[in-house]
Amino acid sequence: MTTSRDPSAPGGPEGMPGGAAPPAEGAEEALGRLGRSWTWILASAVATIVPGVLVLVWPDETLHVLAVLIGLYLLVLGAFRFVAVFGREGHGERLPVLVVAVLYVLAGVLCLRNPLQTIAALSVIVGIVWLASGILTLYTALAAKDLPHRGAVLAGAVLAIVAGIVVLALPAESARALTRLLGLWLVLIGLAEAGVAFAWRSALRRSDTLTRAG
Repeated sequence: MTTSRDPSAPGGPEGMPGGAAPPAEGAEEALGRLGRSWTWILASAVATIVPGVLVLVWPDETLHVLAVLIGLYLLVLGAFRFVAVFGREGHGERLPVLVVAVLYVLAGVLCLRNPLQTIAALSVIVGIVWLASGILTLYTALAAKDLPHRGAVLAGAVLAIVAGIVVLALPAESARALTRLLGLWLVLIGLAEAGVAFAWRSALRRSDTLTRAG
């Protein structure tokens, strides 16, 4: 789950005080601005919802297709999380997001390296990623300062934790049932991320209104 700091804090995306032109931004500043954008968070949500819908619509596709789909999902989400690292301020806030990004990428590579593994193995990989990601996101939401959409982030983190526990706890007798479960949780987690994105957009608009009023 992508989190960003308060848009009204100093150095935010609103620009320089007094109408002065901002200096030319480097690559890190550009990535930081992108990671704080609500549209970037929404794009991450869409990248989660789409594979979930595909899995639900075509639950009888081959295991190879499912593994490739899950692997690509994990790699794409890892890229989104990596950019989100630059949206954090302090080292203590960046580290959990970076760990989540690396975890997603490693899990994605593992799925794509051996796409013929069983549905049980895929479920274990995704369950561990969701559980670890949820725990780290929960920690970040509680520890981060100036987080206006904290409630939405906390809800998304709890949802990811529950999804990880459910997927890891279920037996693997029915590949079709587990496939549908993975698709369902992907859609739910994606919707939670979309909620965070729109909450962040509202925070940006409130900040912009206050800036203009001041």
